[in-house]
Amino acid sequence: MSRAQRLACDELLPIYGIPFARRLLDFERVFERHAPTILEIGFGMGETTAHIAAQQPEHDFVGIEVHSPGVGSLLRQITDKELTNVRVIQHDAVEVVQDMIAPQSLRGIHVFFPDPWPKKRHHKRRLLQPDFVKALSHRLEPGGYLHVATDWQAYAEHILEVLTAEPALQNSAARYAPRPEHRPQTKFETRGLRLGHGVWDVIFFRR
Repeated sequence: MSRAQRLACDELLPIYGIPFARRLLDFERVFERHAPTILEIGFGMGETTAHIAAQQPEHDFVGIEVHSPGVGSLLRQITDKELTNVRVIQHDAVEVVQDMIAPQSLRGIHVFFPDPWPKKRHHKRRLLQPDFVKALSHRLEPGGYLHVATDWQAYAEHILEVLTAEPALQNSAARYAPRPEHRPQTKFETRGLRLGHGVWDVIFFRR
């Protein structure tokens, strides 16, 4: 964790952070306005979150991340880009969704490049399991979307299988979707594509 990231956590998390609590969030109170809300799970270093939030000022964004360097990085970007539509929760995503996100309160959910846990004995640690996908689907408003991206084909197949099995969700494509304009191509992704690695986007809508 860099000095700047640590300083951002100390000074900016009290301003832009939402403490974990076992009570439902009122997004209108959090953002002091009425606007569609997007939840991002595992925002990493926050570049994609900040980019999308800057491009979509009409939406509000709540980002969840457990790792302090990433939290500090996004907090710095919030101030550097003067973003008023981003808030951060530093806590386990499963507990946040279960305890803090009301049913049918989200316009969209982003899960970009989650840990694929490639070894078979670790597959149970993967975030997108049936129970959690069901919980996510119930937090989406009708017509809301769940957008997942991964650079691991085996995990992409697992994600597609789990989301297809959830009756509350409907695929936006026959299988995988083209990368939508709102998801910027990261430097890591650009390098991977140049080396011949694939990236798979999966986008489902709430029925």
